[in-house]
Amino acid sequence: MGLNLASARPRSPVLLLGVLAIMALFSLPAAASGSGVSAVTTNDAQGKALAERLRSGGLILFFRHADTTGMPCDRSYRIGDRDGQRNLSPEGREQARRIGEALHAFGIPIEYPVRAGPVYRARDTAELAFKAGRVDVTDSLLADDYAGPRLAWVLAEHRRLFTEPVPAGTNQVLVGHRTPAIMVLGSPVGGQAFPEGAALVLKPSAPAPHLLGILALAPLPGRGFHGC
Repeated sequence: MGLNLASARPRSPVLLLGVLAIMALFSLPAAASGSGVSAVTTNDAQGKALAERLRSGGLILFFRHADTTGMPCDRSYRIGDRDGQRNLSPEGREQARRIGEALHAFGIPIEYPVRAGPVYRARDTAELAFKAGRVDVTDSLLADDYAGPRLAWVLAEHRRLFTEPVPAGTNQVLVGHRTPAIMVLGSPVGGQAFPEGAALVLKPSAPAPHLLGILALAPLPGRGFHGC
């Protein structure tokens, strides 16, 4: 499953060349369980196995923000401008709450603070799932099209966060966006593999993390990919 360049949403030929250059630098393939990776739920044997593995800790859960179906597309690309951003749908807000409840129900230990990007759909997902006081909002998890000239730094920060060791007995939760993950991890998370509200389960290692799977703890059937 190849990388969908449209997901990077370049706005000019110059930016397209910049995105391609950055991808060449940063999208070293992550070690993965194979091509054709897709999201699984805890109703599936693979999903149950992932949840069981997470109980032991030492892993990273990189959540794509929750559902945005039907919401207006980004317009201003300014941090702090909620009205100019694509926000969570009402169903997405409920989905975010259910993600937090599912982690608790499955006994998956979380290291706090959870880290989230500042674009509201990522920040809101984290704060609804884990409570605002337990969330560290960081530009390291910016969406690609909000990064501007800092895109190379944002991708380097994603790679750093994906490879930092996590102590046994806890898991690091990151909440961000799909395109930077595709740029860093490559085709295993491209195409239709990584829907809104799902999480990449990563085992941190250098130089690239090992992708154990993609887990949808609170799936919304028929949703997961916006039309923007």
